[in-house]
Amino acid sequence: MNVTSTLQPAALPEIVDTNRPEDALRGDMPNGFNPSAISHLDATAQRHIARRLQLISPSYRLFYAEPVKIVRGEKVYLYDDQGNDYLDAYNNVVCVGHANPRIVDAITRQFSTLCTHTRYMQEPILDYAEALRTTFHTSIREGQMMFTCTGSEANDLAMRIAMHYTGKTGVIVTSEAYHGNSHLTSSFSPSLGSKALLGPYVRTVPAPDAYRIPPSEVGRRMADQVALQIEDIRRHGGGLAAFIADSFFSSDGVFAHPTDVLAPVAEVVRRAGGLFIADEVQSGFGRSGTHMWGHERHGVVPDIVTLGKPMGNGYPVAGLVVRPEVVAGFGEDMRYFNTFGGNSVAIAATQATLDVLRDENVLDNAQRVGAIMLEGLNALARKYECIGDVRGAGLYFGVEIVRDRAKKNTDIATALKIVNGLRQRRVLISATGPDASVLKVRPPLVFGANDADRLLTELDTVLAAL
Repeated sequence: MNVTSTLQPAALPEIVDTNRPEDALRGDMPNGFNPSAISHLDATAQRHIARRLQLISPSYRLFYAEPVKIVRGEKVYLYDDQGNDYLDAYNNVVCVGHANPRIVDAITRQFSTLCTHTRYMQEPILDYAEALRTTFHTSIREGQMMFTCTGSEANDLAMRIAMHYTGKTGVIVTSEAYHGNSHLTSSFSPSLGSKALLGPYVRTVPAPDAYRIPPSEVGRRMADQVALQIEDIRRHGGGLAAFIADSFFSSDGVFAHPTDVLAPVAEVVRRAGGLFIADEVQSGFGRSGTHMWGHERHGVVPDIVTLGKPMGNGYPVAGLVVRPEVVAGFGEDMRYFNTFGGNSVAIAATQATLDVLRDENVLDNAQRVGAIMLEGLNALARKYECIGDVRGAGLYFGVEIVRDRAKKNTDIATALKIVNGLRQRRVLISATGPDASVLKVRPPLVFGANDADRLLTELDTVLAAL
């Protein structure tokens, strides 16, 4: 951390009602933004927010106590309307960087030639499916592909297939999982909050919290919990369709280790007649640095893999890979068509993204720079008592902020101050976990060593000012 900051230390803003700090990093005021308390913003920002409140549904939220007006992106930087750069250490959607020229060119050329759906014969969609399947190293590489526009759609479709295949409707997820915002996926996304109702046969199990549970016990405990929930579903007249998990357990607080958690769970699930669905929307496409797919770190073979965010580097495209025998009956009984899923331009974007990941050694970069980040974050943990735990792999990190290291009790308010302190210093991160007390660092995979140094330096400055 030897880069000298170009910004002067500043007092961290008072941005949260300490009587309800949990709201500030949950759905109501994400990262401290409160639309009813904007007097600290300049007149232009206040006018923009007032106009937004008139025109845009209140379901949409802005980030940060002082929102950022972004007008341009390039590589790992976002730029505001004053030309200031912001280091983007949050957006995994643009996995190979904002406005990547190879992908922009591929989309532009295809859009100027043809954009149509999958009911016409086109070679590129077959070429892409063939190329993507070779990135898997288990029998799922023999799976068939289906295309959607979003990860929510992909998880929705995967669960429909699982329910059709098993004839059951039970779903098991981790306690703070997020798998989408469609009607079906929101019913098994407990992270949406207590007012978002779960399905009658949806059950949750605790996250594999190796910070509080001995790592050697995590996998077995999770498998035992899944078995208990399968029995509970049965006792209430239902049956298990699927267990679905993001192998980084992103919304639960980012638990990248241990990696022997999911295989014993899959055994229990299959013994009960259910399917194992690997949600790779956040953990896939090389996020871990060592593996293209998060589930492969766990040595588990899924029945369905769902894909999303990074697939088209910002173009809205997603999909799934499913074992042929699992989807065969669904294909015979149910017509599925998505006008924009897998359209000509979407496939151009996905192919270009896959080409960049392969040709430019992006996974190697994630592994190399991720090691720098991990070392730097652990050094900060040794320096600052509020950091209880550092965890992650590749370019995905969770930094848990606590009030007392011995008690390991979460500190939501301090996490909020850190997120907003970094925003003041033009570094963008977010927070996650059941109490939103875990700093979530998840930059594009083209993040460089100098970018890591800037983030660590600014984080050091913010922590020192607490």
